[in-house]
Amino acid sequence: MAGDLNKVILVGRVVRDPELRYTPGGSAVVSFSVANNRIYLKNNEKQEVVSFFNCVAWGKLAETVANYCKKGQQLALEGRLQQRSWQDKEGNKRSTVEIVAESLQFLGGKSQADSQATIEHDEPVDINNDQPFADDEIPF
Repeated sequence: MAGDLNKVILVGRVVRDPELRYTPGGSAVVSFSVANNRIYLKNNEKQEVVSFFNCVAWGKLAETVANYCKKGQQLALEGRLQQRSWQDKEGNKRSTVEIVAESLQFLGGKSQADSQATIEHDEPVDINNDQPFADDEIPF
């Protein structure tokens, strides 16, 4: 039986500087949020809705995001949705849905330093995120 399709393509701006961590096994993981603006007309007036999406990237892509993404940076990312569940310190079951980034491209205006970074990373950085990881490697 074939698997179902789980694909996200998102263009937006980084909400705050990404947070890079390493799992006990040495895998790089970065967490960041992306804001996406949607503009529509209601009664002939422009309306804007902003949605915020939690994102995570692993491996080389995580290190690239940590090194070159800053708050306000516009980017296009491709990835998949993933749901995680855990128990908090009080024993309550918690759950979240996040985007697991598989590739990204930097967009928008660039400073001189950002221009060089974009040239070095002109092609999207792809990683294989289909590998399961043990619970003890979750850095949250």
